[in-house]
Amino acid sequence: MVRKFAILGLIVSLAACGGGSDANKDSAASAALTFAAANLDPNAIAKRLFGAVDAASDQSPAPYGSYAKGCIAGAAQLPETGPTWQAMRLSRNRNWAHPETVAFVKRLSAFAATQPGWEGLYVGDMSQPRGGPMLTGHTSHQIGMDADIWMLPPKSLKLSPAQRESISSITMQTAGGAYVNSSWSPQHMAILKAAASDPAVARIFIFAGAKVQMCKDATGDRSWLRKIRPWYGHHYHFHVRLNCPKGASGCVNQAPPPAGDGCAEAQQWVNNILNPPPPDPNAPPPTPKREYVLADLPAQCASVLSSQ
Repeated sequence: MVRKFAILGLIVSLAACGGGSDANKDSAASAALTFAAANLDPNAIAKRLFGAVDAASDQSPAPYGSYAKGCIAGAAQLPETGPTWQAMRLSRNRNWAHPETVAFVKRLSAFAATQPGWEGLYVGDMSQPRGGPMLTGHTSHQIGMDADIWMLPPKSLKLSPAQRESISSITMQTAGGAYVNSSWSPQHMAILKAAASDPAVARIFIFAGAKVQMCKDATGDRSWLRKIRPWYGHHYHFHVRLNCPKGASGCVNQAPPPAGDGCAEAQQWVNNILNPPPPDPNAPPPTPKREYVLADLPAQCASVLSSQ
């Protein structure tokens, strides 16, 4: 069921959706008209509406837009507990995704359960029931093609909902992400290699020190390392991003990773952590990010929101 939430059908000036190129203006204007026709305020803050819905839309599965600006129709829910996984932080209601993402999590967890000391996987945030911007946390995870996997090796898959709120994952990093710590194990690398070797996966985000360590330890075929990308903050979990499903015309893939194994790039990240470059005095100040409104999202998100 969907929580009742009030959405005023206000028709606002399309000029409020302007800015950028003519093509962007045309796209924003088209989306604004679509949202208005669905009795949705095109100027409403998107995260407030998507964050208020607690069930998927009654539609065929389809991701619309890009990983950081979109929504998902007909999302599937990862069961709270399975033979080789548990969904964590159930109060967030973020164990929803495209069916292909749910299937990936299940098969990766089955592989993880073959590793010594691992009962499977603890699964963190995937997406909201209809995707879209989140009230807190992630910028991405909007189209049901992202999943966070905890670094904590599960010793039990019988945690209660209350335990899943209180337990925390463990960090793998030391020296600000330049190196892995003593909690890092060959099993972590094996699970990451299995994930990166899956054809459905586009890339995996993890802290730079882990990528460098894997580059040192990898033998034989190293092609899977290309998908492992250094990124800030990913030391309690790693973030898996899947490719758009085949035939999903409304889904926008991220550009593929650069050619090669990416090890030199990861080492440069580590070098910059250990010896930060001096700030550029001519760098412009950062521009605050504007909250997305409904008219910023693909027009199909109108039907995703309005579907019962």
